[in-house]
Parts: sequence; structure tokens; C-alpha cells
Amino acid sequence: MPFESPSSAIHSGALRFHPRILFLSQSPDSVEAVLRGDAMTLAQAAPLRDDVSTDEITPLPILTHYDEKLGRYPYTGFKAGDRLPIAPGAVAAAGIEVVVAGRRYGKGSSREHSPTAEKLAGVRLVIAESFERIYRQNADNIGLFTSTDMGLVDRIAAGEAIALEELLAGRDALAAAIVRSGGLLRFGQAHLREVQAGARDETARPRTLFEKIVARHALATAATPAAPRVGEGLFVRADWRFIHEYYTAMAAHMLHASLGRPLALQAPKSVIVFEDHTSYVEESPAHVRGGLVPNVQRMVEAQRAFVAEYGLRAHRTLTEAEALQDSARAAAGISHAMVAEHYALPGQLVAGTDSHTPHSGALGCVAFGVGTTDMANALVTGAVRLTMPAALLVRCDGRLAPGVTAKDLVLHLLALPFIRAGGGVGKVFEFCGAAVQALSIDERATLTNMTAELGGLTGIVAPDEETRRFLRERRGVDFRIEDWMHSDPDADYAQVLEIDGAAVAPMVAAPGDPGNGRPLAEVAAPVRVDIAYGGSCTAGKREDFRHYHEVLRWAADRGLRVAPGVSLYLQFGTTAVRDHCIAAGYMDAFERVGARLLQPSCGACGNCGPGGSERADQVTVSAINRNFPGRGGPGSVWLASPPTVAASAIAGELLSFEQLQARHR
Repeated sequence: MPFESPSSAIHSGALRFHPRILFLSQSPDSVEAVLRGDAMTLAQAAPLRDDVSTDEITPLPILTHYDEKLGRYPYTGFKAGDRLPIAPGAVAAAGIEVVVAGRRYGKGSSREHSPTAEKLAGVRLVIAESFERIYRQNADNIGLFTSTDMGLVDRIAAGEAIALEELLAGRDALAAAIVRSGGLLRFGQAHLREVQAGARDETARPRTLFEKIVARHALATAATPAAPRVGEGLFVRADWRFIHEYYTAMAAHMLHASLGRPLALQAPKSVIVFEDHTSYVEESPAHVRGGLVPNVQRMVEAQRAFVAEYGLRAHRTLTEAEALQDSARAAAGISHAMVAEHYALPGQLVAGTDSHTPHSGALGCVAFGVGTTDMANALVTGAVRLTMPAALLVRCDGRLAPGVTAKDLVLHLLALPFIRAGGGVGKVFEFCGAAVQALSIDERATLTNMTAELGGLTGIVAPDEETRRFLRERRGVDFRIEDWMHSDPDADYAQVLEIDGAAVAPMVAAPGDPGNGRPLAEVAAPVRVDIAYGGSCTAGKREDFRHYHEVLRWAADRGLRVAPGVSLYLQFGTTAVRDHCIAAGYMDAFERVGARLLQPSCGACGNCGPGGSERADQVTVSAINRNFPGRGGPGSVWLASPPTVAASAIAGELLSFEQLQARHR
């Protein structure tokens, strides 16, 4: 399998590319013209699409492939205008080696399937005005070139060879070395076989909490600086590494193909394997219609085989039948939610194969998402790659108004011009201020979780008494916050965002992008809904279900039910959340209004279960974290907070709880 090959290392010289370039244009006609073989210039293709997500490069059903088959599918979810102009096999058939797009290319999911599909289809270089962090790191790790130099486009079209140094211009030394090596696995075997903990950085300069934690986990290697500055690469030791079923089969295939078997895994007791996406796949229209359910089952079995071969700790999701048969079965749920509930502690470092790994940053630890090759390398070397980021301080003072949640605050942040323009890409978001301190850990986890949508590496909240309460009450851990576990008063931040929490209103994000946020009160015309979905990692926690229950109990007590023609799904994030809802007496109200309760799984968030749309004319209001084209099915998805989702289900249209109450006075 050509993830990496002995001949893939590149050391010097210049590279020549096929002059026909695929422009990911806003015009579907331009895209189709190139694929037919027509000549096209950058000027003719403009304007280019911004915000091309990994959901569009490789839609979720494609992730059931983890080998050469991926090469048929790059860009099959790419939307230009109202069309999907790139069919399976089209990129390879057209001989495309260079792809060009606009800003924030590769945003969203950490799936390494996207650059792998590009490379396996013959793409050798992606040029964009800017890239999201995980996508670009994943591309480096498999030896796919990326560049933000738009000046290369005309030169390549003219047949000019491009010097390797130009292709690597502006990259940090570690990224350049990995690309030169042909990918991270080859680099890791050459440089990371016997890494040691680095000397602890005891410098007197003021530092952020993130910097302090990273310094305590840094590894000394010949290829990385002893005290990395912002933008420089390093390797760190993770207290916890976790992976789930959409990545494990690919990682195992990659490792066994490159290194043989059996593998010598580093610190296997700190590796956790989850099944958290696929328990409802038989109810996913996209998977059923595409005949992909057997592929998913093979993928899950491949993960289970890897777990058994290496004796790894694993959590399996529950089907509804299993939950009824054995309610005391071992804990299960969405990977990053489970890590916060059972594993991560303040001051630790967590790496996981999901862009929402920053969920655990709510506890005051460093948690960030990585791709398949990053995790494969970390499994055999113990070293996790990191590019030292700049930090943003988000200070939210005041207090959120009644009915306003952390989800509304995140949608407010996402709509800021600074964030929309990519100001948060690759950065650490540190959340502080009176409004943040007043939030529960569950609500703080919504902030840090959706750092992925903000474009950041991770989010973090310094541990405090609320952190200690959570650990004591939820996990039975009597944690002592050490003196160093805070940011120093004069720590350096690239930007400080000041937010008045009291001014944040109930928010929604219009279909297409989480950044399409606006106050719900400013949505001019009524928006009918067909589906309401409450769940996922960012909205399947205890606090989220308290919000669902508050609205639905109010409705049930007045004899109201889910509006005719609307389906309401509530999906627990973990078994602990489910058990809490049962103990708290929430289920009665949920059942009385006509909600369908679903066992813990990512489900509809990944278009992999009930709650996704089946037709293009359907409208969903969802508490998930992203609404990229195709993410929740072929219909339109509005993002909203848990109370707004519940209120909208009762009303049959987008409505806040306050508006619903006013309507039924």
C-alpha cells in the first residue's frame, strides 16, 4: 500500500507537475470543465471555494475504506453552487496532480482519509490560501505537498519545475524534515526509536498553562529544538492516546504494511480504543443505500482484532437491545466524552484521533486531535507530533443570561469576523472570565470541544474548585490542584478576545458552516423543521440533558408534544449520562412528548445513525458541532443550543425556549 515506500523520501532538486490543475471553484461548470480536459486559469476559475471541509473531501461513508480504494473518492462531497461536480474516480481519470482552493482548506474532522484519498488518486500538491492545522499535518505525515504560495499556480500550468525548497518554504524544520523523509512513519523509525524526556523548562519567563503542560511532556530528539518557539515542531509524551473505529483499521494496516508484525507498542496501558460511531449504522440512509454496512462491520472487526492481538483497553458501544439486556455492562460512549469522564486529569496531555479531543481541555489538561499516521507513529514510538502554537485568550466577563448556554457562546465566537477570517487557526484557546468560571465542567467542555470549529489546536480552562467538584462527584477522585496549574499573569497571547457574556443571545448557525451564526431573534422568516436532534459529544452531556428536560418537562406538563411531522431524537453521549437521566427522572418527560431515546454513539453527528436527513428538502435543527454540506445528510442543518433544539421540536420551527413559552402563555 503506498502510504509510504522506501523510494518516497525526497532530498533535493525540483519537481514537475502535470499542468492541468483542478481548481475547487465556486462554479461547478469550471470544475467539470477541468475534469473533461479543458484548460483553465486561476483567473478563469475564480472565485475559489473557501472552507472546503474534510467532510467534503471524503464524506463519512467513504471512511469505511482504509486502503487503495480511497483513491476513487476524493472530493465526492465537494459542493459548488447547488451541485456535487466530482464523481468517484474522476480525479484519477483526469490525471490531476495539483489542486487549488481558497481559505481554511481541510477544516473540520481530523480524518487522514482525506489527504490519503487525494494522494492515492494521484494528487501530489495542494495549494490553498490557508490550511487548517490537522489537515496540513496529516498531509505532511503521508508526504503530500501543501503550499500557500498562489504564485506557483501559473508557473506549474506553464510547465515549470518547482524547487523543493520553494514547496517547503515557510514550513517549520520538523515539518520539512518529515516531508523530505516521505512521511512520519519513515521519519519516526529513523529518529524516534529511543526518545527520552526532555529537560524540564524552568525558565522564569511568564508562561501559559498550555506551555507549562507541554514543557512537562516534551521529548528530546535530535530533530527538534530543546526549547521550541511558536511555529516550531516538537514531540511530546501523552498520558493518554486514544483511537476509534474509523482510524484503527487504517492505522493497523499502515503499521503492519510498513513494519511487519507483531508490533512493539510503546506504553500500551495508556492506549484506549473506542467504538463510538457505528452502533446505529444500519439506520444510516447513506450507509444502507451505498451498501456500506458490510464495510463498516469489517472495519469494526479489524479494530477488535487489533485490540485482541495487542491486549489493549477497549470500550464498545451498546445497541438498544444490549442496553435492555444488560444495563450494568461496562461504560461506553463517545471517545472524547469518555476520556473526560474516566481518564484525563488536570495537567495531563491527551492525544486522540478525533478533532474534538479538546473536549477534555475543560479539566485543565492539554488535549488535541491527531490523524491516523500521527497515532500510528505514537503507538510504536510513544512520541506525538506537535507544532508549538500561539495562544488566544478569550475573556468572557459578565454572566450568561438565563436560557443562554455555552453552545450559544461558541456560535457567537464562531461568527466573529476575526474567527471567520481564520484568526484562530492552529492556536490555543484559553477561556477565562466570570462567565466561564460560572459554567459547569460539562458546559466548559462545549467551549473546549468546539475549539475544533474555531480552527484551534485545543481549548483549555484552568482547573479550579468546579474542576475538583466534578472529579470528586463524577469520578471519586480527590484531586489537588498544584501551584503551577494556571497561566502566569504576564503570559504572552497573540490576541485577547473580550466577550460580554450578558450580551450573548440564543444563537443559531445557518446551514453550510458553523461560522454562519446569528442571534435567533434576527432570523427573519419562520424556519420550519422536520428533524430535531439533541446529542453528540458537544451536546450529549448531563448538563445538556438537563436543558432538554427543562424544556420538555415544561411542554409535557402543558400537554404539548413534538409537533406533527417532526422527529425528535435525544442521544446520550455516554452510559453515565444515560444512567443519570434515568436516576433523575428525566425519561418520563422525554417519552411523554414523543422523543426517541438513543443509546450512546456519535450517530447523526457523523451521518451515521438516526437523526440525519434522508432528502434534500428536509430541515434539521441540531445541537451537534458542525453543519458542513452533507454532514447530517442531504438536507439543511441549522445548529442550535440544546434548549433551542428541544423548543423547536415542540414548535415545529426554529424557536428559543423563551419564545416557546411566550407562545403558550
